[in-house]
Order: sequence, then C-alpha cells, then structure tokens
Amino acid sequence: MSWIFGALLLFVLISVLWVLLYRFVNPPITFTMVGDVLGGRTLSRDWMPLSQIDDDMERAVIAAEDSKFCSHYGFDQDAIAAAMRRNAEGRGVIRGGSTVSQQTAKNAFLWQGGGYFRKGLEAWFTLLIETIWTKQRIMEVYLNIAETGIGTYGVNAGAQRYFGKDASSLSKPEAARIAAVLPLPKKRQATAPRGFTRRYGNSIAARIRVVARDGLDLCLKGQGDRTPVLDEPVERSTRPKAKKAAPSAPAPQPERVEDYIAAPDAGPPIEQPPTPEEEQPPTEVPPPPPEEERTQPDPT
Repeated sequence: MSWIFGALLLFVLISVLWVLLYRFVNPPITFTMVGDVLGGRTLSRDWMPLSQIDDDMERAVIAAEDSKFCSHYGFDQDAIAAAMRRNAEGRGVIRGGSTVSQQTAKNAFLWQGGGYFRKGLEAWFTLLIETIWTKQRIMEVYLNIAETGIGTYGVNAGAQRYFGKDASSLSKPEAARIAAVLPLPKKRQATAPRGFTRRYGNSIAARIRVVARDGLDLCLKGQGDRTPVLDEPVERSTRPKAKKAAPSAPAPQPERVEDYIAAPDAGPPIEQPPTPEEEQPPTEVPPPPPEEERTQPDPT
C-alpha cells in the first residue's frame, strides 16, 4: 500500500507544479495537437494575449459555453443537473455540463474523449487552475488552445483562417461564428454556416449583447477575479439635494426579445421574433406553415 500512497503523492506534486508552470508559461503543445501531428496534419496556431483579443470574442464564448464563468468556481451545478436530466430522458445524444474552466483543464492537460477516469482527472485539474490561476488566465489559455478547425488552434488562428484577420478586430457575427464552431471544430465551418451551425451562431451573436449588458464578463476586465453574486451599489450622484439615492447595480436579467430583434446576423437571414403589431391575429387566420425540423445541439 505504501507504493500506492507514494504514487498518489507524486501525482499530486507533479500536477500542482505543472499547473503552476502554465500560470506563467504558455502551453507549448497539447495532447490533441500531438494527435493531429501523428495524423499527418500541419498545426496552425498563433498565440494572442487576452488583452489583445476582441471583447466580443470573449463574450461570445461566455454566451455559448458558460454564462456563469465569472461567478462559479469551476463547476456549474445547474448545468450539470440539467445535462443529467436530459441524458436520463434518453434522447439519443449524451450531453455534458462542462464549463470553460473544465474545457481548459481538459485541453491543456488531458486528452479528448470521455470515460470516468478522464473526467475525474479533469475535475482535479479544474480545481487546480481555479485555485492557482486567475479567471483572465483561464480564458486566455482556453481561447488560445481550443480547436477552431482541423489542425487549427486558438481563436486568432481561427480568425485568420476563416476571415483573413486576427482576433483583435472581430465583429460580433464573426466572433459568434467561431464560438459556434468550438463544440465540433472538425465538422463545422465558420464561413457560410448552414443548418444548426447558422442558427446557433445567430443566437450567440444576440446573446453577446446580453453578456455585455449584464456584465457577465467583468472578471475579464480587471474588476476582480470573480463577479460578486450579490448586488453592489453604484456610485451616487455628485449633484446636491438629490431626491433619490442612486439605485443598486442590477443583477443579470433574463434575455429579452429586444436583444434578438436588433441582433446582427451570423449567416443568412433567419426568422425574427414577431413585433407586437404582428402578434395581433388577422380576421381570418391562415393555416400555419410546416414547422422546420429542429436540430438538436451537439455535445460540448
């Protein structure tokens, strides 16, 4: 039994030192990249500091992958519970509830694929990076090592591949398209997206506005490691004899129809929510058109 204890202690020591090293040194290569090299593919990657990456790219990832990124400590219990309920219903596609932190731990230190052993290691490395790294560092590493296409790693290399520009000047639709590719980078394209990828990109482009409006990315702007869960008072007016005290900062609000009506399109036009005038039924209601087949989202 002593050798088991010694091996476990050695693993803990090595993993802590490994995570501590990547706190300051950019990962030179990952197991996923090694797999591409062994498969005869040429790697395309171009590291870009988080401070230079367009804010909309960060917001697109939060909108698409992890809306509670700035408030959780590595695991989103609500997302995990929802994934377990969907999987228990047996709808055919097994889904997970991985956060950006979990995906960063997997991409930086582990390999692709499932299995309880790998998921256990992922949880361990997630706890380590949430403890040793900052939220800014977690997002920076994720945006630079996540696969954005076949043999393409990082949003900067992805932006150059799809749009002929770097990731410092992406538009909202472009950032949304890259975020829509992340779950299945070998099967999806950010240019001329179709089907579910197009609709998913449009939805992400709209939610970018929600992330910015509700301050769900504040932990990436040097305003603390995590966004406080409780409301904090905003600065009071400096004008004398104010009738009312300044209101407290609003908590994140539910998504509104207005956020989607004026949202940029990440692909060909899609049907937008009806305006109040359109919601009034006409004298004779025509039969509804056949509903488009809905595509279930792919696992993250």
